[in-house]
Amino acid sequence: MFSGGFSKPYLSAWLKRTKRELAGSGKLSEIALILSKEDETSSDAWRSRLQMILEGDEEPGFDLLTRIDSILARPARVEVPLQRECDFFPKSESKNEFEP
Repeated sequence: MFSGGFSKPYLSAWLKRTKRELAGSGKLSEIALILSKEDETSSDAWRSRLQMILEGDEEPGFDLLTRIDSILARPARVEVPLQRECDFFPKSESKNEFEP
């Protein structure tokens, strides 16, 4: 289960942290989709492989482990709507009594 280039405590800590980060809705699918675009493997195949890794049935290689970490480290995209200048000064519906 934990053979290869990683020490068992390191891999166990990585698995625990990664499971927690991928627990959010859609995170595992998002990672699978990103990885599938990089190597033309289907996202379903990546999703299955990631689940096997998270369950401890497969040990990730160093490259895959660091790639997953780099994807998880990206800040979430937050789209801020652009405001036009006129949005800062809303038009009043009633006419100002002091205007001619």
